[in-house]
Order: sequence, then structure tokens, then C-alpha cells
Amino acid sequence: MKERLSLAYSLSITEKKSTWECRFDVNNSPRELLRGRINVPGLIGVIVFYIVILVVGIVASWWGMRKNKQQSNTESEDVMIAGRNIGLFVGIFTMTATWVGGGYINGTAEFVFTPGYGLIWTQAPVAYAISLVLGGLFFARKMRDAGYVTMLDPFRRRYGRVMAALLYIPALLGDIFWTAAILSALGSSLSVIIGLNHIWAVIISAAITILYTFIGGLYSVAYTDVIQLICIIVGLWLVIPFAMLHPAVTSIANTANKNSSWLGEAPTGYWIGNYVDSALLLILGGIPWQVYFQRVLSQRTSRGSTILSLAAGLGCIILAIPAVIIGAIAASTDWNATSYREFGDIPVPPTDYSLALPMVMQFLTPVPVAVIGLGAVSAAVMSSADSSVLSSSSMFARNVYQPLRNALGNKCCKGNEASEREVVWVMRAAVIVVGVSAAVMGIKVQSVYGLWYLCADLVYVILFPQLLCVIYLPFTNVYGSLVGYIVGWILRLLGGEALINLDPVIVYPWYDQDSGYQLFPFKTLTMIISFITIVVSSLLFRILCGNHLTNLEVNCYDMTTGEVNTAYDGEIKSEYRNQNDDNNISGNL
Repeated sequence: MKERLSLAYSLSITEKKSTWECRFDVNNSPRELLRGRINVPGLIGVIVFYIVILVVGIVASWWGMRKNKQQSNTESEDVMIAGRNIGLFVGIFTMTATWVGGGYINGTAEFVFTPGYGLIWTQAPVAYAISLVLGGLFFARKMRDAGYVTMLDPFRRRYGRVMAALLYIPALLGDIFWTAAILSALGSSLSVIIGLNHIWAVIISAAITILYTFIGGLYSVAYTDVIQLICIIVGLWLVIPFAMLHPAVTSIANTANKNSSWLGEAPTGYWIGNYVDSALLLILGGIPWQVYFQRVLSQRTSRGSTILSLAAGLGCIILAIPAVIIGAIAASTDWNATSYREFGDIPVPPTDYSLALPMVMQFLTPVPVAVIGLGAVSAAVMSSADSSVLSSSSMFARNVYQPLRNALGNKCCKGNEASEREVVWVMRAAVIVVGVSAAVMGIKVQSVYGLWYLCADLVYVILFPQLLCVIYLPFTNVYGSLVGYIVGWILRLLGGEALINLDPVIVYPWYDQDSGYQLFPFKTLTMIISFITIVVSSLLFRILCGNHLTNLEVNCYDMTTGEVNTAYDGEIKSEYRNQNDDNNISGNL
């Protein structure tokens, strides 16, 4: 069982290039940007698909902006949350498509295919479905009722602009890791099926995604998600019957009963703690994401935000089924009896496990089916990449740039604050920066599933306890939040991370010397300690400072200048006054 984790991390941290990657050089001549045999139909299919998505994104942006001109929404709200005008049907599609990305379907197929892991260790589909359900039941309605625009708005309201900016850091890293993972998945698929260099595949895909997200914001993202989700469903299910009937494939029902089958082995001993830790990381760490709350906050009603969360959770389970079957087919294939032997080594090396999905499409199905399947992978990647890029850009513009710009404007020139148009253009500039950063990382990564876990790691340890406190524990304050934030970062870094060759300083029980992996559920422990620290520190500062700490102005205290954040304080008081008026009206009724 110890070989399981050492294998997973060898996929991610090895410095040796895979056989396939060694064949390419970004500086080669144009002809060498493609594999020896160009899959012309596949190349044409991808070009057509990208053009369709780009056109849909631009048209959706034009239609949405025109529609919102008749309403009283601000320009930034129109771009960030589509003026809260996304219907339930489109909302369910865009929420599901966002989670069922390239990392989701490629990573699921990869883990089912990987010897020693199998279906039992493929936790993400069920975990993310549970995460969406919990988010819908406990967070969606509260966030939507409060009228927030981004996930960081409650932190800016309760803890001030500096704390909101600090909490943006793990959110940004999570979005970049997530986007990089799914761009890497698409690059691998394009490399295998049409012979396009992995590097150029990532660059081109990222450029298309950045372009229509830059133009249309959430309207473009949401309506392209509808097209992309349909492509995912049709493409994946079309591949399965052709792959199953290939002569080199043994029935997956028969291979399920063999030793080291695609079902995998249940964790035993100390590995149970690691298994539970990973599951909780995906479940609870899947909630505090702006890509999730962007859809929740774009709904017309709070009831709609809850319904779309529950429906998307069901959609995640359903759409994982074809990816699991494809992974099982890959594990049941005699690759020596396919044309894969001209592509890579036999048996399939660990560096190619992440290519399970595109390998099945390329080597076990006819060319037209492989092209349609590639469209499914491309759709899955773009449906998640655009959402992640938009979410980080929205939080930066609204929760980092705008408060800082307003503070400087009021200090230098009274009343000189950021305009709505200025905020929108800052968001668009951030779209380019975040998208390019993710593309660069996507070129370097090898294991899709390894980075998939890492992207939820920081969000789970740092952001989840903060979100829980700011929504459900009104007595917490900026001081407790800051202490909990620092403690969470320190404990997480001291626990080490094999993915970035960071050796642990704190060696927890059950430490595995061979793989350098912490089998103790230290991530969950770190999250709990961070939560307790926020609560205890808030109560401690409350006792030390008396009732003054509960005053609204103190909660908006600017820790960088020693001055009260008066601009946002006025906004908060206005919102509180409106909420109290609404409560009084409902009470009188």
C-alpha cells in the first residue's frame, strides 16, 4: 500500500520528461510543432469547435449587456455576476460544467486506470458532489440574501479591506492551480489525438478562453457552458461503445474481479487516516471557491441558488460515470495489441497514466469518434478554465483594487474613487494576467490528479474556517481572523508538501519514510486548529478591548494606516439600515 502514494507523487515531481514530451521543443520549426502524422480531421474539428465557442461567447456578451441596460445594476455587477439575471436552467448548466472540467474527467479516468488506485481511491466525483450539496444547504442562501457580489465581500464587510486582500491570496493560488491542471489535461489530449505540441495546445486553448472571458464576463462564460456541457455528455458517451468493442479490450466486468483490478483496494491501517483527510479536503475545500459563489450570486432568488447547487451535485455524479468507464476500459486493454506501441513504451509507464482518456479515444475508437471525444475534452477544459480566470479577476478588481483605489483617492483627492468602468477594466486586465499565469503552470505540470488535490489544499486549510466563521459566528473579528490566517499558513507549510519538494518540519504520527508522506490527517487537523484559533482569538480580543471591539467601525479598521475604513463603513451602515427596514416591514406584516 505504501507504493500507492509514492507512485502518485512520482508522477508530479519527477524531473525526467516523459517519452512523449521529449519529442517536442517549443523552439522547433513550424512543421515540428505537430507530431509526425497530423490528424487533419481532428485539427479541423478543434478549430471549428473553438470558433463556435468564441462566437457564442461574444454573442452572449452582447445580448446580456443589452438586456441589462434596462435594469439598475452597476456595470461591474453586469460583468461579474451577469446582473443577477442568470436563469435556473442556465445556472444549473454553468454550475455543473464548471466542476466537470478537464481535471475532473481526465483525473477520474487517470486514477481508475492507475494500478493500485482504482475507483475506490477516485474520491473527487463523490466528494465534489457532496460539497455542492453542503454549499447549497448551508451557504448559498445566506450569501445570496446578503446581496454579495464576490465570495470575499463578507470578509470585506466584517473584517475590513486588508483582511479581505490577505484572504485573496489562497483563493488566487487555488484558481491558478485549478486552471493549470485542466489546461494541462487539454494539452495532453490534443497531443495524443491530433499530434499538436502540448505547449502550443495549452497556449492556444488559454488564448481562446481568455479572449471571450475578457469580452463578456459571466454572460459569455455561462452561455458557452451550456454548449460545452452538451458536448461533454455527447462526446464521452459516444466513445464508450466503440472502445468497449475493440478487440484489444477485455470486458470490464471480468477485469473487475482480478487482482489489482480497476476497482482498486480499500485503504487499511494508517492509510485510512490519509483517505479520510483527502476526502474531507475535497468536500469542505470545495465550498469556498468564487467559481461556485459566482453562480450562486448570479441567481435571481436565493431559492434558485440552492436548487442549482443541489442539481449540480447530482450532475457531477452522473457525468463522472462515463469517465470511470473509460478509465476501466483503459485498465482492461492489452495496449500491446493496439497502435499505442508506436506511441509509447509497453507496459504503459507511470508518466502516461494521466493520458488514459485521450489514449482510449485515439487508439480504441475510429477517427470521427475520437474527434468528437476530443471536443468533449476541450469543452470540459474551457468550461472550467474560463470560470476560474473570471473568478480571481473579479475578486481582485472588487476586493483588492477598488478598496485600495478608493482609500488613496479619498486621502489624496476627497471623493476621487474608482468608477464602475475603471473596476471593469481592471478586472479585464486581471483576466489576462491570471490566464497567462495558469497557462505557464499548465505547461510544466505532469499529473492532473496530483495538482487537482493541491488546488483545494490551501482553500481547505485557510479559507474554509474563515468562511465558516464570517457567515455563522458574528462575534468573530478581524484580529481573530488574522491570527487564524497566520496559524493556518504556518502549520500547513510546516507539514511539508511532496508536490513541491517541501520537506516536513513537523513530522506527524504515521509518517511514511519511503514516500516522505504524512499519513496522519494533518490537513484536517490544521483546518480545525485554524478555526479554533479564529474563535479563541476573537473572544480574547473582545474581552481585552471590551465592547469597543464590537463596534462596526472597529471591524472595518484599516490595519495599514491606523484609520477607520470610512468609505466602506458608510456602505455597510446603509446596507444594515436597509436590512433592518426590511426586517421591520416583514415583522409588521
